[in-house]
Amino acid sequence: MTAILVDDEKHCRDVLALLLAKYCPTVNLLASCADGREGVEAIEQHHPDLVFLDIEMPGMSGFDMLEACRFTDFRVIFTTAYNEYAIQAIRHNALDYILKPVDKDELIQAVAKAKQDKESRSSSKVDHFVEYLTRQKLGDRIALPTMEGLQILKAEDIYYCESDGGYTHFFLTSGKAVLISKTLKEVEEVLENKGFCRVHHGFLINLRYVQRYIRGDGGEVVMENNKTLPVSRNKKQEFLSLLEKI
Repeated sequence: MTAILVDDEKHCRDVLALLLAKYCPTVNLLASCADGREGVEAIEQHHPDLVFLDIEMPGMSGFDMLEACRFTDFRVIFTTAYNEYAIQAIRHNALDYILKPVDKDELIQAVAKAKQDKESRSSSKVDHFVEYLTRQKLGDRIALPTMEGLQILKAEDIYYCESDGGYTHFFLTSGKAVLISKTLKEVEEVLENKGFCRVHHGFLINLRYVQRYIRGDGGEVVMENNKTLPVSRNKKQEFLSLLEKI
């Protein structure tokens, strides 16, 4: 099996590499990465069978890194020293993990399990885990997997979202726009209970930035950035009812 390892601590990378070479010779280590961004690049470049991934890393955690990956057809063995929430999340999605300091017997067992999983041609569990993470509520924040990595935004930073096929454009109060590879329906689920309303099949708006409503068959809504957006007839009543509650 081909593999990469991602850990911000060099001595942890070195120890794991030595253990793999000594006790798991069937694992071909292709890259040793010092942070999540290096990990994303190595995964996109090598398409490994297996990724050894630290969780607690500055800048981009192991979870953040997975959300930023476009290629997810690999097995993951998390390496972690603590973080009970992380362990629960991993167990919930039937992924494997090894507690630090890494024990050689646990490593051998985890690699054997990954190899068996690969040979049985079972589908990668990473996609399910990324979906699980995306759906977690981060207070008033959401995590957006962009082409460059992962961007964390507050709900109040978003004017509205616009559908673009399998992608969604986020238009921000800063004047910038962010494109992510998720459908508007998926975005709507993430922003549920955060003050947003789907006013049209192509638009999800932040109700806190509605400036005025223009009557019509469905009507139009004018946002505080002076952008005028359509309101579909079947969404009109729900939209107006939500406006009355502001």
